[in-house]
Formats: sequence, C-alpha cells, structure tokens
Amino acid sequence: MALARNRRRERTVDYWPGFVDALSTLLLAIMFLLTVFVLAQFFLSREISGRDQVLNRLNSQINELTQLLALERSGSQDLEDTLANLQASLSEAESDRSRLQELLASGSGASSAAEAKISTLSETLDVEKKVSQRALNQVDLLNQQISALRTQLAALEDALDVSESKDRETQAKIADLGRRLNVALAQRVQELNRYRSDFFGRLREILSSREDVRVVGDRFVFQSEVLFPSGGNELNPAGKEQMAKLAAAIIELAREIPDEINWVLRVDGHTDNVPLSGNGRYADNWELSSARATSVVKYLVTEGVPANRLVAAGFGEFQPIAEGDTDVDRATNRRIELKLTER
Repeated sequence: MALARNRRRERTVDYWPGFVDALSTLLLAIMFLLTVFVLAQFFLSREISGRDQVLNRLNSQINELTQLLALERSGSQDLEDTLANLQASLSEAESDRSRLQELLASGSGASSAAEAKISTLSETLDVEKKVSQRALNQVDLLNQQISALRTQLAALEDALDVSESKDRETQAKIADLGRRLNVALAQRVQELNRYRSDFFGRLREILSSREDVRVVGDRFVFQSEVLFPSGGNELNPAGKEQMAKLAAAIIELAREIPDEINWVLRVDGHTDNVPLSGNGRYADNWELSSARATSVVKYLVTEGVPANRLVAAGFGEFQPIAEGDTDVDRATNRRIELKLTER
C-alpha cells in the first residue's frame, strides 16, 4: 500500500499554478487593450478641427492602431499557444486515465487507488475543460476586438480620404478666387488708368499755356517757383490760381469715378540739395518739402476737394529728377508733383 501511495504521489501533476498564471496574463492583456481602446476613443473625439492637423493626427492614429493590431495579433497567438498547451495537458490526462482504467481492468490489486486516481484526473480534466472553454471564449472576444479595430481603421481611412478631397476642393476654390481677384484688380487698374488719362488731359487743357508745368511719366510737375516764394510754404497768388483750376478739375473727375474705386491724388513735395541754414522756420529740406505739400493739400480742401482723396508727402532733396548741381538742375528738382493713384 505504501508503494502504491508513493506511485500515486509521483504521478500526480499540479496544473493549477500554470492555469492561474495564464489566466492572470490574459486578464492583464484584456485590461490593457480596453484601456488603450478607451484612450484611443477619447483622443479620436478631440481630433476634428484643422485640416492639416487632422491629416497628421489621423496618420499618427492609424500607425498607433496598426501597432495595437499587431499587439492584439501577438496576444491572440499567445492565447492560441496556451490553448494548445492546455489541450496537450488534456491529452496527457486522458492517456493517464486510460492507463489507469487498463490497470483496473487487469486486476492489479490497486483498484481503489486507481479509482481515486481516475476520480482526481476526472476532476482535473473537468477543470481543464472549463479553463480551455474560457480561453476559447477569450480568443473569440479578442477576435471581435480585432475586427472592431479593423473597422475603425477603415473608418479613419475614409475620413482621411474625405478630408483630402475637401482640401483639394478648397485649394481649387482659392485658386479660382485668386484668378477672379486678379481679373477684378486688372479691371480696376484699367478704369483708374482711363480716369487718370482723362484727368491729365483736362489738366493739359487747363495748364497748356504754362511752360513751367510739365508731365513726367504719370505725374504733373509744378516748379516750386510757380507756387511758393523762395524758402516759404505759403501759396502765392499765381499758385492759388493754378491750384483753383486743379481743384475744379479734380471735383469734376470725382463725380465720374465710381465709388468702388478707392482713388487718391498724391501731392509730393521736393527740394534741391542746398541745405537750409537751420536758423529759419524749417530745420531742413524734409520739413520744407512736407510743409509745401501740406499747403497744397489744405488749399485744395478749401476749394472743395474731399480731404479723404488727398495725400501729402515730403521727399526733401532725395528724389531728384536732374542729377547735376547747376542752377538749372536745382531749379528742376524744386517741384510739386501730382499723381492720381489707388489708395
């Protein structure tokens, strides 16, 4: 009997710790996957604004979900390996039970021990079957989760395609708006050029008798001696007469230019390169040129020209049209320029 007990102890295999470890690992993996899935859902709900950010984040999430899918596949493979081990253990237990039944049938004298062994193995077998069934259920659950992840990946890819399509449509609309804007600007420039030509034509008619007023490019140029005394910024009587004619032409033109064209008449003051003494009213040529341009603008306003259509600017001696230092060159550079332009 002692020998039979020793043999029974030697043949008894304790499978329970292995089952507990496998089950704990499986539960940890499931908790990890559920946590990752909840976090992924949370972050996905926040990623819905900004075209470029959405594209980058969607690509990042696709990579993360791909990695999770790989982890899921790895976990599924581990569970399948565990299931295979359990099935192998189950086969061993069935083999042991068969041998014991054969011993019992042969009448070896250890029938009671064999029956006890068979009972124990049967119980162990039932436990292993239950564990095996739970493992199969968990494998099915993981397969369902993998399928859900694949569905989410497909949805994300569809959302990415829709976002890229919207981006292409937006770019096309922007390009179309740019073309329309260029056409509109070109039309406005053409209209302004037409009115500028009309304006210059009228000024030529008004000032045709004066040799000290000329056209340079797209500007009318008045010599300073026509409008101001030497070193001063107050319009002389001849200058006021010319500015009154100019104001009448501007007012007449303003009635014809459409309101949507945002035009202005720029008055630029220029001096020669002879520095001021600094002891007079103006410290330098900057101040003198600015004061003269401002005087012209203020007089035009008193003659009825809208103030919002006038701009005064002083350039001092730094924008000459004659580069020499002769008296003629300096007289040429002392001037007031008028230019009709867009604001």
